[in-house]
Amino acid sequence: MGVSISFISATTEELDRAAKDPDWADQCLSELYGENFPMPDRPYGGPDKAFGGLQFLFDEAEVGLEFVMDGFQIRDDGSLFGWDAEQIDSVARELRATPWERLAAHYDPERMAQENAYPNMWKFDPEGQLEWLEGAYEELVAFFGAAADRGLGAFMTFSF
Repeated sequence: MGVSISFISATTEELDRAAKDPDWADQCLSELYGENFPMPDRPYGGPDKAFGGLQFLFDEAEVGLEFVMDGFQIRDDGSLFGWDAEQIDSVARELRATPWERLAAHYDPERMAQENAYPNMWKFDPEGQLEWLEGAYEELVAFFGAAADRGLGAFMTFSF
């Protein structure tokens, strides 16, 4: 299965309640990802397993987004974070201003493999992996943009 990151939009009220009651947050996420998933008014998405490769590119291109450091921790085990609407809006603006080509210019499969950028498959199919990262980036831009346009925050799940 591997390590992955995903986002689903959340209201300010949901994030506030989740911060106070992590057990409620689990129930809320179960409903959001339940039988009515995906809901048209709930943007979702994320880099999935591509987060490590994208983080490498963000760091090299000096894009201010850190998946595992941004947001606020909801679960003590580090598997659930909340991102408030202001943070979502800020990231959306930065991502919209960052064309894929700026990130792709920093793609270095050799170095990414040496530094163990997750999931460390960069040398096996360098061109295919770059396309995979581009698709994950486009999904991330779409998620943050849609959530920001609706004034929403987000839950970020970090599964490992």
